[in-house]
Amino acid sequence: MSISRINSNNRLSGALTFGELVFLSGQVPGDSRDISGQTAEVLAKIDALLAEAGSDKDHLLSATIYLSDIGRDFAAMNEVWSHWFSPGKAPTRTTLQAQLARPEILVEITVIAARR
Repeated sequence: MSISRINSNNRLSGALTFGELVFLSGQVPGDSRDISGQTAEVLAKIDALLAEAGSDKDHLLSATIYLSDIGRDFAAMNEVWSHWFSPGKAPTRTTLQAQLARPEILVEITVIAARR
C-alpha cells in the first residue's frame, strides 16, 4: 500500500492517506478569538482536508481535541462540535487540556477517518 501526503512541508503533512485510512495533523484556528469561533474554523479546515483526501466527517473514526482551558471552554466547544455532525455519526473521542503552540490558540483537533 502506498502513502499519499497532502499539504506537506519539511515538518509535517496536513493529511496522509494509507490504504482506506486518512490521518490529519492537528488543526488550529486562524483569526477567531473565542472558543466557538475557533472550533468552527478548525472544523472547516478538517472538512476541507478530509474532502481533499477522499473522505468526510461522516467517516471519522477517532478524534483528539486539545483545549488550552478545559474548564472554561469544554461546554462551548462541545456545542459547536455536536452541531457539526450528522445524527448518529460521532466518532470515538478524547478531549484533554494541553499547553498549545501559541497562547491565542484555544483548541486543536486531530482526526483519523476512513475514505469514502
